[in-house]
Amino acid sequence: MRMYDVIRKKREGGELSDAEIAYFVDGFTKGEIPDYQASALLMAICIRGMTERETVTLTDRMARSGDTVDLSRFGDLSSDKHSTGGVGDKTTLIVAPVVASLGGKMAKMSGRGLGHTGGTIDKLESIPGYRTALSPDEFLGQVGRIGISVIGQSGNLTPADKKMYALRDVTATVDSIPLITSSIMSKKLAAGSRNIVLDVKVGSGAFMKTPEAAEELAREMVKIGKGCGRRVAAVLTNMDVPLGEAVGNSVEVVEAVRILKGELRGDLYDVSVTLAAELVSLFSGESRETARGRVEDAIASGRALSVMREWIAAQGGDARYIDDVGLFPRAAHRADVTADRDGYIVSMDAERIGEASVILGAGRASKEDEIDHSAGILIRRKTGDSVRAGDVICTLLTNRPDSVPAAREQIVSAVGIGGSRPDEKPLVYGIIS
Repeated sequence: MRMYDVIRKKREGGELSDAEIAYFVDGFTKGEIPDYQASALLMAICIRGMTERETVTLTDRMARSGDTVDLSRFGDLSSDKHSTGGVGDKTTLIVAPVVASLGGKMAKMSGRGLGHTGGTIDKLESIPGYRTALSPDEFLGQVGRIGISVIGQSGNLTPADKKMYALRDVTATVDSIPLITSSIMSKKLAAGSRNIVLDVKVGSGAFMKTPEAAEELAREMVKIGKGCGRRVAAVLTNMDVPLGEAVGNSVEVVEAVRILKGELRGDLYDVSVTLAAELVSLFSGESRETARGRVEDAIASGRALSVMREWIAAQGGDARYIDDVGLFPRAAHRADVTADRDGYIVSMDAERIGEASVILGAGRASKEDEIDHSAGILIRRKTGDSVRAGDVICTLLTNRPDSVPAAREQIVSAVGIGGSRPDEKPLVYGIIS
């Protein structure tokens, strides 16, 4: 078999065989196929597309290109959640303990933030002592005892995806549904869970800007996940505005804890409950309505909060911070961004708001940047809210006072104020299963 022939076949619109896909993935991962030939095939895929069978084979082969996690000891209860990336998205901190409190086994590997989207691992590291790296035995043992462990991505999971994405990023081949699907789903398959819920973000702060594009991606990922033998559902959620009231790290942990304490409701509560209910429905076989009732009761009764406290302590974190969120350090400088006129907030560019949080120190422009866990943004008004001139739209938190002017400018450019209330957009566009 020659890589030349594989490239030519796809360039001409042909359907690659399982053997040809395996030859490409294995050879590229081992360094036997050069970048220039891999780039040519990726471009051909981007232009010509792939059939469902091709995408299933590509995803499965990428998942098995390195280490995999064996969760078979947990049977049908192993559960995972993946977000396509958003601003203020701290749902894992809520969903994981809720699902664990209802019998699910959340063995989760999460990433760090880069660019305008935050990372769950950065948020958890704002809790003093929390260990994001555990040995395989510690990781699985904790899931068995408590029902939950969240660690950073480790080991040699999906090396094919890492190499492929690095090429796609510089060859204009990121925007391809089969390649996006195989990238996301190969990591989820390698992580081992039987039940997977995908939170597919839609809007200005998301990779998929329209409901139609998001639905196409969601349907493909669900189809491919099922084709690889997993139970999968996708929830399409609004990311035209930041989720919840906080953007940052410790401030997002505080907000998640307050949700589990029953102190807050709103959009973050609703999205988290929807995601958790979908996972519970997948592993239990219950209807969505029944699962939602159980999820809401787990929060209202305090059981989910109790599991969160136990989870944080088990991974070395100081659980006193869960009992008393006032222990989290506060940023030294606070600055309000106010409305310049009366009216309604008609739009919020979530991506720009996320970028403002990076300027303040809450995120990274490059992988080497240090995170300031206390920096961030508190959202006081959202799209659809009425404002008077001088009303606070958001509060900037930072230990870098010289960053405030640039962050303020970013926020001002992100928020549109008009004379009439805009039409309300749905929080959840739909569920695909």
